[in-house]
Amino acid sequence: MTAFPIKTVYMKTLAVGPQESNIQLLISVPKRHFKHAVDRNRVKRQLREAFRKNCSLLGSRLSEGEHVDLAFVWMAPTHLDSAKVVARVVSLLCRIADKVGTVPPAQP
Repeated sequence: MTAFPIKTVYMKTLAVGPQESNIQLLISVPKRHFKHAVDRNRVKRQLREAFRKNCSLLGSRLSEGEHVDLAFVWMAPTHLDSAKVVARVVSLLCRIADKVGTVPPAQP
């Protein structure tokens, strides 16, 4: 799923054992797009903060024992304002939440 410049991949599974959270996040900002670590870290900080503020959009849709692994990949060599990043993350989380409610979880 894509909301340019963010691409996301997710997998819904049944949780195995007790877990602190039912959503696990991976963030990738390729060195190909941003040569300097400072730039990559800025984008990762923006994505993490946008997810932290809006993770309830997805978490509220998961029933007991369900778990979602989620990956955000930055696809553009340019920076965006934090407000635009938040809007795109919200869009992706809402679309994933709609699909998570209908797709049966994969067996671990």
